[in-house]
Formats: sequence, C-alpha cells, structure tokens
Amino acid sequence: MADILAYDLGASSGRALLGRLRGGRIETEELHRFPNDPVQVGGRLHWDILRLLHEIKQALLKAKQRGTDIQSIGIDSWGVDFGFIGSDGELLGNPYHYRDGHTAGIMPRVFAEIPEAELFARTGIQFQPFNTIFQLYAMKQANNPLLREARRILMIPDLLRYFLTGELHGEFTNATTTQLYNATAKAWDRELLAKLDLPADWFGPVLSPGDQAGTLSAAVTEELGMPAIPVYAVAEHDTGSAVVAVPALEEHFAYLSCGTWSLIGTEVTEPVLADRARELNFTNEGGACGTYRFLKNIMGLWIVNESRRAWEREGHAYSFPELVGMAEAAPAFASFIDPDDDLFMPPGDMPGRIAEYCRRTGQRPPAGVGETMRCILESLALKYRYALERIEELTGRTYGGLYMVGGGIQNTLLCRWTASAIGKPVWAGPAEGSAIGNLAVQWIASGELADLREARRVIRDSFDVLTYEPAAADAWEDAYGKFLRATSL
Repeated sequence: MADILAYDLGASSGRALLGRLRGGRIETEELHRFPNDPVQVGGRLHWDILRLLHEIKQALLKAKQRGTDIQSIGIDSWGVDFGFIGSDGELLGNPYHYRDGHTAGIMPRVFAEIPEAELFARTGIQFQPFNTIFQLYAMKQANNPLLREARRILMIPDLLRYFLTGELHGEFTNATTTQLYNATAKAWDRELLAKLDLPADWFGPVLSPGDQAGTLSAAVTEELGMPAIPVYAVAEHDTGSAVVAVPALEEHFAYLSCGTWSLIGTEVTEPVLADRARELNFTNEGGACGTYRFLKNIMGLWIVNESRRAWEREGHAYSFPELVGMAEAAPAFASFIDPDDDLFMPPGDMPGRIAEYCRRTGQRPPAGVGETMRCILESLALKYRYALERIEELTGRTYGGLYMVGGGIQNTLLCRWTASAIGKPVWAGPAEGSAIGNLAVQWIASGELADLREARRVIRDSFDVLTYEPAAADAWEDAYGKFLRATSL
C-alpha cells in the first residue's frame, strides 16, 4: 500500500506523519519530528520559516532513503501569520510570530475605520490582537518597507507549499483566520481591504481543502532526487484538520482541540453571525468539506509550557508527569485565573503572572509549583465549561459530551477534570488529531475515502478513544461559581 505524508506544524514543534489505509483502518508512523522555536531578533519575534522548509525536506529525504513511495503531501499549521512574496518571486523578510508585540494598541485604531459590529458581520471572526488584519494594519502604521515591495501575501502553509511547488495559492480554512475573508460571500472582502488601504491583488485564489495545489517543482525534485509528488491543500489551519479527525459518528457534536491553544466548538454549515456571538468573542473559521468551525479560542497549555520554562530557568527541570502529579496532590479549588487574560499572552514569567492575577482579583496566590499547576488545570477545565455552555446557548443544541483531540489529551488529569467540570463524559482521542485529519483530507481528495462521515468512521475504528466520566459533581459545581466570581465572566 502506498503512503501519504502529512506535515503538522504546531506552535512549538512539527512532525511528519506517514499514513496508509489497510483493510478499512488507518496506520500511521512518525517519520520525522523537529522543534519549531520562534527567534527573537532586534526586539521582534519571528518564525524560522527556512528552518521549517529544511525540516520538511529532511522528512522527504528520510522517506526516499527507506524506499517509501509517497503518493501525496499535505501541510497544516497555525493560522493568522504570513509572509510576503516580492516581484521576483522571493520571500520578503521573516514572518512575524503572532506573539510579537507589534500589534499592541492597534485594534481600537482599526475599529475607528471599521466598527466592530460591521467587521464581525463581514468576517464572522473573533477579535484577537494577532489576527492578520491587525498585523497588516500595524505594519502600515509603522511604514514597514516590506509593504512597498510586496506583491502577494501567503499564509504559513501556503508559503511552505509555494517553496515546494512554485504555485501561489491560498487555502480556505487559513484564509478565514485573516479576518479579511467575507464569511457570507466566501471570498476576499474587497470593500474591507479598500477601507484599510490594503491592495486586493495581494490576495490570490483560494483553494478548498482537498484541491490539488501543484506538484513538487523541478528545482525541488532535482535537489532531492524525487518524483513530482502531488501536493494537496488540506484543511491547512491545524484546528481545521483536527476537527476532521474528531471521531464523532453523530451529526452534531462538540469538540475540544487541546494543545498549546485550546479550541472548543462545534461544526456548522453556515457561520453564526449573531450579535451575541460577537459579544462573547466567538469565531467562525473555515472547515473541511463545506463546513465552518464555530468555536472559542482559549489560551490552553501555553500557560503550562511557559510555567515549565520559567521553572527550568530557576534550575528545576520538571517533567510533565511530575508537574501533573504535583498538581493532583495540591489543595483543590484554592485559586483561579481566566486563561484568556491578556496577562498570559506573551512569553515570560508565567508563575509570577498567575500570582499577579490572583492578587489583582483578591485571591491568595498559589504557593509553589503544585498549587500553580493545579490553578492552571482547574481554571482551564472550568473555562471549557463556560465556553461549552455558551456554544449550547448560541447553537440552540445540547451536547451529550465533549470530544477531545490533540496532544493535550495525554494529560489525563486535565481530561478527568474537564469531564467533572462540564458534568458530561469526555471522549479523548486521537492524540495526533491534526496530522490524522490532514491525512484524511488527502484520502478524500484521492477517492480513497468517500466523504467526511466515512473518514470519521474509519478514524473511530482505527484509534483508541478513552472515556472519562464526571465525578464530584457538587464540589465542581461550587468551584464553578467561585471561578465565575474570581474571573468576572
């Protein structure tokens, strides 16, 4: 059986996963894994985009060395970030990282040009300071010279595909994250671009997940000694791929893609553009096979990862199992944070910021590593409940439980506490959700799988899904009230 190759680029690491269909089951094998660390240069935070291209090529070389016949390739990554292509076809500068501070204070200036209600009605996208629209406006306000030379803008997976194929294409799921794509017209919003004085010809054709986006270029095939392998536009926003991999057999379901970010939502066929959705800062991002992902972004395990880095700088290199064990041993429900407070967005001393948040909200700061970890994980579980209740309100549906996918499900304590916080079962798996969804879209495109429903059935049959039942209902209900009061949600 021939293999296909999925590149899944997360905020801290990337992986190349081989996949094959055999007897109605998916078999996967990790071919290559590599770090994806941002680089600080001159006070600015950038993605090391050429290093990512190098690692993509290394995976192809590994496949060649072992004699693996690759039939197709797909790439997914985070949203909002981008690179510029100049008139000579070359990359202009290193893409900014979404956690860079150059968009500070920009959102109100954009709202002076386009009111919030109008911007949400046009795009259906939640307001985050790192959205592409705000990054571009910040660059214009700073008279960034790249804007004078730019001829095309490419989101990160588009850019990496361009390096491989020489083809300039956008892709639907990532295009929607820019907050420049019209949710009802399903096209770049030219009126919006004109209001912001952004050239419409920067924004090219947008492919749908499953469209072929070219083949490996002659230059790449010559360099690597490989054939012209087809490259597909998959659901290139990694959450879009993760949602493809949700092993739900029912039509309506709630999911949580759990990793550096936590993205909790449901799948809809049309965007939810009600004022209440805007007030609650929900988003409608493109999905695979004509769907939208109606969801809420929550800061996620970024807070854990940054806390761990802070403790390492102090000389304490705790493993994740050690941190989880200390959290479980700490006193329950002692203090809470809102994971989405702006305090927790940039890198830095996360334990110190958690203490600062608690003091600011009249709570006793956590004492030590275990209490800090417990505060983070309990707060995440309770914020998931808050978001799930809002999803049920906005969709008019009640969900029987929550599907969790992504690397965060390896934290079984978080899965258990999430079930208890929401008072419903959690079904956890698969862990490599984005990569598996990436593979599934390629198989749908090639005709190996009929559609999204069949893909999810095959995924359900191929990977373990663990069930976590809620416990200690009264204690968690009381904690939820304390959480809401502490965070003023």
